[in-house]
Amino acid sequence: MLNKKIVFLAHHKNKKIMKKIVFLLLTLVIFSCSSKKSVSQNVKDTTVVKKAPKVYTMKVEDIKLLDNKSIYYYKSTITAADLKKHLTKLTSTEFEGRKTGENGQKIAANYIADYYKSLEIEAPIGEDQYFQYIPKEFFNGKSNNSSENVLAFIYGIEKPEEVVVISAHYDHLGLKEDNLFHGADDNGSGTSALLEIAEAFRMAYNDDEGPKRSILFLNLTGEEEGLFGSKYYAEHPVFPFEKTIVDLNIDMVGRVDDAHKDDENYVYLIGADKISEELHFISEAVNKKYTQLNLDYKYNDDNDINRFYYRSDHYNFAKNNVPVIFYFNGTHADYHKPTDTEDKINYDLLAKRAQLVFLTAWELANRDEVLKKD
Repeated sequence: MLNKKIVFLAHHKNKKIMKKIVFLLLTLVIFSCSSKKSVSQNVKDTTVVKKAPKVYTMKVEDIKLLDNKSIYYYKSTITAADLKKHLTKLTSTEFEGRKTGENGQKIAANYIADYYKSLEIEAPIGEDQYFQYIPKEFFNGKSNNSSENVLAFIYGIEKPEEVVVISAHYDHLGLKEDNLFHGADDNGSGTSALLEIAEAFRMAYNDDEGPKRSILFLNLTGEEEGLFGSKYYAEHPVFPFEKTIVDLNIDMVGRVDDAHKDDENYVYLIGADKISEELHFISEAVNKKYTQLNLDYKYNDDNDINRFYYRSDHYNFAKNNVPVIFYFNGTHADYHKPTDTEDKINYDLLAKRAQLVFLTAWELANRDEVLKKD
């Protein structure tokens, strides 16, 4: 998830010692407060510019949700037990930490594609072509080999040209000095959630329950090296961005951070109101009706120094004016360590968070009118 390398402001020539000291102090603050992940961002992305709080023109009561009782059944198929099966497999020694371009990542890509095939969810590129290949050169020296995004697709029955994207990166850090980085929360949790969400939509499709719009299940590689998988997709989109109505990005949703030790029923949401105010309130209304999680917007603040909005795969959609939501549990002591193991996952909470993503995607895919942008 999130990226580690901070891009500094251009060092302006300045002979005043005090200004240099202030600059150095600010640099230390940025390093101490931000995530440890590697990042490829420009100066604009990482510079905090004070902004006034957003003033909304809508409220949650303005949102009229779909009234479909069958949704309760489909959401109930996303279970802690099924999520655990995927996550146990993805974090096993067989997958070697899923480092981009390496053998373990290839095994993970095949596991994901085979699961979609078992559900009879189609490949969007061509028959049985679930992989979007990314050449080695695209990674700018950060991968020793080529890699691949894994894509699966359910065609909409009424408006197939309009696409809802649900994304999660499946790569991690691999093996380092004989230490296996399992990447259970980061991002085995999001990958497992995406697979179970796809299964729920396929079950609904088999029962002639939509979706009206098409759904792309996008499993991304190269995130840990700098959002390369989503960047490649953004430069080579399978479906035009003009018809991509939203990206719901799932990245680290299986744990509880220190700030919520006394109230685990939460998830951080980032980005929902940046491009579409309506998306923010649809998300709020869905949660209020179905999951009742505490939606924490701490990191959605434009003035937050962590700048998480710019630092996971959804941002490459947002840069192309696609509304996004980033679902996130915050960082923890095992982040980017070999100790990020599946036994520490809160599976019941993971299931509830995955259900929220599913329910939000269901609403967006089946509403009569397309999501409005600001």
